[in-house]
Amino acid sequence: MFKVEDLRYKYPKNPSDVINGISFEIAKGEIFGFLGPSGAGKSTTQKIMIKILEDFRGTISYNGKDIREYGDDFYEDIGVSFEMPIHFSKMTAMENIEFFLKLYKRNADVEKLMRRVGLWEHKDMMVGEFSKGMKIRLNIVRALLNEPHMLFLDEPTNGLDPTNAQILKDMIREFREAGGTVFITSHIMADIDQLCDRVAFIVEGEIKEVDSPRNLKIKYGKRTMTLEYKENGETVREEFPMDGIGQNETFLNLLQTKEIETLHSGETTLEDIFIRVTGVQLRDEQ
Repeated sequence: MFKVEDLRYKYPKNPSDVINGISFEIAKGEIFGFLGPSGAGKSTTQKIMIKILEDFRGTISYNGKDIREYGDDFYEDIGVSFEMPIHFSKMTAMENIEFFLKLYKRNADVEKLMRRVGLWEHKDMMVGEFSKGMKIRLNIVRALLNEPHMLFLDEPTNGLDPTNAQILKDMIREFREAGGTVFITSHIMADIDQLCDRVAFIVEGEIKEVDSPRNLKIKYGKRTMTLEYKENGETVREEFPMDGIGQNETFLNLLQTKEIETLHSGETTLEDIFIRVTGVQLRDEQ
């Protein structure tokens, strides 16, 4: 869907590049996570890919065609949800939606989308009276108004309660299952782990890792098996090497003779991988 090759970018007042020759591909029907600390180049890369910033070096192709060759038809094909929702606060939710609908040739079923995110009953309410979570949900509706083939989502669940965050994640999966492609940035690693087929870590304008969450957790995890069991009313914790565990007599004996409480591998989390790859702690909302 997208192919980025040796992408470089420098803001006019900056002495050096903020994007330093990155390359990656996004397959059609893939949910691709783009992760990194603040200032790493995530937003700049996304702005280039959606043609807000154009003075870049390198090449970016969308569906096999250089994005420089696209006109306004490019925006008929993509949907974008920025982290900070921007709406007309003195207009109702429906007035906002009707305004943006006029920008596109292809229109989605607005009532269906609004009901899905729990906003249909608030359609005649001034957006200025919306909570942050309601504005975020309205932002998602806006991103889907033109029935896009490609979605760009920046921190899509940040500020949502668990129920609405789950609704949004379900919508993202359904979009992918219907043939859509998603580029997503987030600091909420649990969402990235649940949603993404592959993730890329960008640090100081350079990509340090690109792989599936599973492969990254195997690469950065320990090849161990940790077992917790009850003995004399106390919880005992023992760790065994993964290699040859099927022939480890001590491990097998514990499985057969003890009251097992937990059993898990040394697989690490995406949060741990983020910190190790970027060297930066995640934000508090994580």
